[in-house]
Parts: sequence; structure tokens; C-alpha cells
Amino acid sequence: MLRRVVITGAGVISPVGNTLEKFWDSLKVGRSGVKRLTHFDTSEYSSKVAGTVEDFKPDEYFSSKEIKRSDRFAQFALAASKMALVHSGIELDKMDRDRAGVLIGSGIGGIATMGEQHATFIERGQRRISPFAIPMLIINMASGIVAMSFGLKGPNTAVSTACATGSHAIGDAYRIIERDEADAMLAGGSEAALTDFGFGAFCAMRALTTSRNDEPERASRPFDRLRDGFVMSEGAGVIVLEEMEHARTRGANILGEIIGYGMSADAYHITAPSPDGEGAARAMRAGLKSARLAPEAISYINAHGTSTPLNDKLETDAVKAVFGDHARKLAISSTKSHMGHLLGAAGGVEAIATLFAMQESVVPPTINYEEPDPECDLDYVPNVAREMNVEYAMSNSFGFGGTNATLVFKRYQ
Repeated sequence: MLRRVVITGAGVISPVGNTLEKFWDSLKVGRSGVKRLTHFDTSEYSSKVAGTVEDFKPDEYFSSKEIKRSDRFAQFALAASKMALVHSGIELDKMDRDRAGVLIGSGIGGIATMGEQHATFIERGQRRISPFAIPMLIINMASGIVAMSFGLKGPNTAVSTACATGSHAIGDAYRIIERDEADAMLAGGSEAALTDFGFGAFCAMRALTTSRNDEPERASRPFDRLRDGFVMSEGAGVIVLEEMEHARTRGANILGEIIGYGMSADAYHITAPSPDGEGAARAMRAGLKSARLAPEAISYINAHGTSTPLNDKLETDAVKAVFGDHARKLAISSTKSHMGHLLGAAGGVEAIATLFAMQESVVPPTINYEEPDPECDLDYVPNVAREMNVEYAMSNSFGFGGTNATLVFKRYQ
């Protein structure tokens, strides 16, 4: 018999806050964390705005030696994991750590380390490459460092499915606990790809917004008619998942229950979604089937909503295909409007936003929604948060390579 899985803790490092309180307050009041990018000279770049993490202090989590041996994306992952564990109130010394694991992914991993070490190789030769270069840049090192830091000896793995990474990580961790292979998992995503090369590569794809370089707070505008690309961002979102009785026995404060997980492939194009959003629609249907829910049970969707012309239209088409007439009764918002696109971390951060919306009965708005698009004609909770009861909610993540993930959550009672 499959076991029930609940969420008992959350941790977030983001452009709108590095504490849960600041993060959630920013979403509720519609505060943007997008700024002019100053990490490097952007004068030759078409886009000049990003969602950067401010005031992050790695020395609060690592020794100076450890900082030199870990990439920024792994540092974000550890910080969010520590926050999630504290938030959960779990006492590691009182649990079987052989039954607690980690599944944290990244879309790109240690690209900063790769760039720095490649420059060293070109300028100074092979002998000057750091012996820590490979451990620092590989994607599974975020999970590895977190497991080592807290002595978690259960399942330890990682996923890398572009912008669907965080949602796939949470869904896969949910299945691990559901199958009785662990009692608790830290799961989510982390990303720190705002390097001159990483940012430049997305500019070269013409994926990033270019029309609001002088108004960064207005740059990310999902579902708005004037959207022209996404805002590249960094950060991490990690949650604590537990088997329900494991959580109840220790008197945990339960944030919500995960009851469904759907996946699909577009099998269509390396970057563009499949026509009419049919791949996204199949992921949503799979999530509903897994949750054993009728579409009408869902009242809120935290959309993938990237602020790109094609994605937002096709996600809208997919929602209509899955929900039929009920699509117009749904509250749909994209929290990427506040903080940009955290790539592999997006699913983790957006799962946390969805859980808070359910727990507090407040749906965060889609900010910068100024000019309706006739092709995106659903209720995107424009600009102002909405108080509403949310019993069941869905969070969508879609990635390059045509990979799709849908998570379905239930308010815990």
C-alpha cells in the first residue's frame, strides 16, 4: 500500500528574500526582485536585467576552506536545506538517518566553477587546475554536501531536467517515500548560473527579455501582451517531505500534503513547447490521475508562466484542454513575475509559494500584468493578491528538451 506524504518544512534563497517571511511577504504585496545586472559588464549584452540573490553570506553555512571548495549553487542548496530543516522542527538525532535522504537538482550546476577553471587552464596550464574543480561543478554535489552536512544516509541522488528540475526532484522524492524507501527527504532545486558566459548564452538564444532594460522591476510580465522573454535568475528552494505518520508522531507542523505527480515529454523540439501545449496538458492530466482528482477539484495553479510569448500562450492552451469550462474558474498566477526564472530552482521555489498560498488562503498575484493578451484569456490574478480558500492546488514546470512536470498538493487537515 502506498504511503501518504506531507511537507513539514521549507527553505528558500531568492531574489525576493532569503527568509521564508521576506519571500512570502514579497509575493503577497507584489514586490519585484528583478534588478539591473551588475555582476559583470553587460554593455554588449542584449538583456541587462536579472533576478540576483542579495545579501547571501556563505560564511554562515561554510568555513572559509569549504567556501573555496564549493560552487555557489551548492552553497544555495545547503542554505535552503538548513532553513527547511529548522522550519520543520525535525530533530535529526532522534530519527533514523539511514531512512532520511536528499534529492536536490540543478539545471546547469557549477557553471561559475567551470568558467573559472577553464580560464585557469587556458592561461596557466593543466597543472594549475584545482583538484576540486570536478567535485565543485557536478550537479549531484548539492545533494552530496547537504547529506554530508546533516549525516543523512538514505537515498541520495539528483535530477537535471532544465527548468523542470525542482519539480521533478520533489516528485521523485515523494515517490521514494510513498514506496517506503525512506521516511524523510530534503528535495528541491538550486541554480547559480548568472555568469558572463551563462547569461550570454541565454542572450544568444534570444530567450531573455530586452524591452525593459531601464525598468527592471517591470521586465518579467507573464501572460501580458507585451512580454518578450524571461528574466534569468538564481536561488534555491528546498522542502522537507515526510511520511505522514512519521510527521504526526513527532508532532510536526504540516504545511500540506503532496498527492499527485505527473510527467510527460513533448518529443517535439529542443527548446520550443509542443503545439497547443499538448505535452504540458498530458503532464497535468497525469498529475490529476495520480492524485485521483477530477479537474474541478483544483482551484489554484502556480503556472510555469515564464513571460515568453510562446510558453505563456501554450500553457494557457494546455490549461483549457485539461480543465475545459472549469479553466475560467481557476485562479492562475506566475510568481516568476516577481523574481524572474530560477531555472532548475524554479520548481522548488514555486512549490513553496503554492504551499503557502494553501496554508494562508492567499493567492499571490501575477504582477506587471498591464495589457491583456487575447490568446491568454484566463484569470491570472492580476497585480493584487487574492484571499481565497485553496483546498487543492497544482504547480507546473516545463523545461528545454520538452520535459514536463506537474505537482498536485492538498491542504492538510
